Amino acid sequence: MQLTAYLDRIGFVGAPRPDCETLCALHRAHLLAIPYENFDVQFGRPVTIEADAAFEKLVVRRRGGWCYEMNGLFAAALEAIGFSVTRLAGGVRRDLMGEVMVGNHLVLKVDLQDASWIADVGFGDGAFEPFPLREGAIVAGGFECRLEKLDDRWWRFHNHAFGGAPSFDFTTEAADPALLAEKCAWLQTWPESPFVLNATAQRHRPGKILVLRGRILKTVRPHGVEDHLIGSADEFQEILVCDFDLDLPEAADLWPRILQRHQELFAQPA
Repeated sequence: MQLTAYLDRIGFVGAPRPDCETLCALHRAHLLAIPYENFDVQFGRPVTIEADAAFEKLVVRRRGGWCYEMNGLFAAALEAIGFSVTRLAGGVRRDLMGEVMVGNHLVLKVDLQDASWIADVGFGDGAFEPFPLREGAIVAGGFECRLEKLDDRWWRFHNHAFGGAPSFDFTTEAADPALLAEKCAWLQTWPESPFVLNATAQRHRPGKILVLRGRILKTVRPHGVEDHLIGSADEFQEILVCDFDLDLPEAADLWPRILQRHQELFAQPA
């Protein structure tokens, strides 16, 4: 981990310290600077859970990534600063599909002197700031989420009202790296994986979240959502560059598949 290069990538100014103020500032800066995206999966390029690979992609090549990359990079940066970080195995839609979903999301627990905090820069449209590991409402960036304790082991993060995925579950036990690697590979190859079925990019901006899913660009604000239907491959690429800072000329090759998937979902002419 080249900490200075990472801090430059997210636009962090100052001397980072292993304290709550720095944790919150880094979390916000990361989400504002680096988009969540799954284009390597769409291109058929393997993605791993290795932090060095995430650094090369997200920092050196100025790409975005999904949870294993975003939180993997963030964890490595926090540890380089001196934070105590535990990688947790989250389960998006565990409430509906059971234990098979555990490990399909990487979550971070950060232990400070006074309390444990959950940090998650890899949920796309999730919490803008880290939050204490305790039940209750989470309000950040104008959006309200919620943390619920399910039983002696399991916690459930409830996303805001307009979130793409409504929740994920997690325990505070350290994740098995082999499980994370297995689920990372599975999400790239399972035919029903949302990452296989559709291209997505998501990015926090001041007062809003931009969510690109297929040919629909959503502008999500605390009071509602505006949808924009993308009309062409050229417009799709322009949105990637202008709204997500992703210079991906090869994304034009995905356009026919994006149109087909849109028709399947919405049963309307391309």
